[in-house]
Amino acid sequence: MTRGIHTNLSEAELIQRYLKGDQAAFALLVHRHKDRVFGFLLGIVRDREVANDLFQETWLKVINALNCRRGSYEHSGRFVYWVIRIARNAALDHFRRQGRWQDSRSDDTYWDRLPDDAPLPDTTLSMNEDLVCLERSIAGLPAAQREVVLLRQEGLTFREIAELTDVSINTALGRMRYALINLRKAMQAAGHMPRQMPVPA
Repeated sequence: MTRGIHTNLSEAELIQRYLKGDQAAFALLVHRHKDRVFGFLLGIVRDREVANDLFQETWLKVINALNCRRGSYEHSGRFVYWVIRIARNAALDHFRRQGRWQDSRSDDTYWDRLPDDAPLPDTTLSMNEDLVCLERSIAGLPAAQREVVLLRQEGLTFREIAELTDVSINTALGRMRYALINLRKAMQAAGHMPRQMPVPA
């Protein structure tokens, strides 16, 4: 699918090659990140057909951004973070068209009361647990909590999540904190409580 000469090139180098007309360079960029981007979208919309449509839309927007503005992606950033930002916006546009998304800004004041030195709820979910149950529990979270869990799974920092979702870091931390509490309750009820999933104090 892609030429071997590209496989060890950095993302910045692949982007430059693509902008010079090398379509194989862009194909490799998609190949590197397709699982992460599609997985994020599927976790958000919970519909494989919709996720596939949004996946295609996301990469078309990436192409347009690279070709038309050529400065919208800065090489100092992480390419996949930029792509996930575009994917998130595509998903939000989809929900807004259906009237199914609220930005949950009304609770930001409450979340911001969390102390700055609150323990980070950056808990690694045990890979040995029932993943089907875990995925079902994540799918059942409130939208804002589910989103922060999925973004953490994609490797984004809380600072990046806060910037991406346009909330404070404490808000992002608070959503993760309550997401873990809700996940624990759901998995306890199903009899699949991970040993490595403590509830933050």
